Amino acid sequence: MADRLMVRAKAVEALSEDEARLELGWLAAEIARHADAYYQDDAPLVDDATYDALVQRNDALEARWPALKRADSPSGQVGAAPAVRFAKLAHAAPMLSLDNAFSTDDVAEFLARIRRFLSLGDDVELALTAEPKIDGLSLNLRYEDGLLIQAATRGDGEVGEDVTANVRTVADIPERLAGDPPALIEVRGEVYLGRADFAALNAAQAASGGKTFANPRNAAAGALRQLDPAITASRPLRFFAYGWGATASLPADSQTGMLAAFRAYGLPVNLRHALCRSLDELMAFYSALEADRASLDYDIDGVVYKVDRLDWRARRRTGAQSALGDRAQVRRREGADPVAGDRSSGGAHRRADPGRQAGAGDRGRRGGLERDPAQRG
Repeated sequence: MADRLMVRAKAVEALSEDEARLELGWLAAEIARHADAYYQDDAPLVDDATYDALVQRNDALEARWPALKRADSPSGQVGAAPAVRFAKLAHAAPMLSLDNAFSTDDVAEFLARIRRFLSLGDDVELALTAEPKIDGLSLNLRYEDGLLIQAATRGDGEVGEDVTANVRTVADIPERLAGDPPALIEVRGEVYLGRADFAALNAAQAASGGKTFANPRNAAAGALRQLDPAITASRPLRFFAYGWGATASLPADSQTGMLAAFRAYGLPVNLRHALCRSLDELMAFYSALEADRASLDYDIDGVVYKVDRLDWRARRRTGAQSALGDRAQVRRREGADPVAGDRSSGGAHRRADPGRQAGAGDRGRRGGLERDPAQRG
């Protein structure tokens, strides 16, 4: 035990190969333990900064000793397997996640990488949407002929939990879409609890001697993953739509257009989004949101930047997977193209939380660069 603690206290560069092998084994088990607590039990054992430090150390070790990468490496995992108490639903298009940016330089490099990937000159306008990254539970809603057919959690990105019965109790989520939606469309978004509702829930739980929750995200996840839908119905869950999975057709040619379409269908979207055409505008959006963060009635874990034009997001090279590096988004939830040609909520997007220190950001499990291109069928 003493030897292992000594290894853990050493910088990556100071470890021998045998020590690195030992450390990678411990990290694989420790990160898996925390992932199970977070995903399966909705009861995190450590804060995000501690978790991120474990993931980043694992990545640094694998970068230094690639041959030591384990079959159960956290860098090859996405989210967590669905809980056994729910039926499993395979996603028609993978539900993937995001890569982190921690500074203005990171966001600038993200823009430069997109321009290189798309061969865009400096004279070509590159517009991105900026949207708050809601700290909630990712959800996939499948609508056929406008009717809600299925609802599933992200799960491991490929297979999620069937929470259809519970989702039908969420007032924000319509049973039937308004207007003229595609014959098939999977709407992706975030289930969350407002801060005021979370405080009231915890107060009621404490008064009745029940379990209190660590944070709104885990309270929302716990509410949605109840075996009894009546319990879910008693919790004031909310929903924001932000992307899509499989779809028979796309009702718009841009991210901003898709958000407008969702609103027309009767789906709630976060109105605090903006179209940005420069690094300065992207960072100004972040700064304004950060200034108002304490007054928001929902938790956020940063800002998501997405290339607005869907045709650019669809331009992907076969096998082009460049991880920008949050669980480690790309690490745990995705392989990512530099522009993230996205099969669903699509392409070049990156969550930025520049106000945080590197390594202290949100868990990659939740969230920069999402590779999830729009699928048909």
